Amino acid sequence: MKKNIHPNYHSIKVEMTDGTQFETKSTWGKEGEVLKLEIDPKSHAAWTGGKQKLMDKGRISKFNKKFQNFKAEKKN
Repeated sequence: MKKNIHPNYHSIKVEMTDGTQFETKSTWGKEGEVLKLEIDPKSHAAWTGGKQKLMDKGRISKFNKKFQNFKAEKKN
């Protein structure tokens, strides 16, 4: 293997959104730095099973209002 081509692998601390920390090895930052997470398994809906917010700003209700009187005709 070639020498001096790999990034420095060292210990860092990771801080979760609730303030808890754990130590791990990483190539991120410098030895002893703290990586503060904005999203983690304790708070994100993908891991917690929380409901996703609908962010359509009324598009569905506008559609329903526009086509409330539309009825499909049946063909015999």
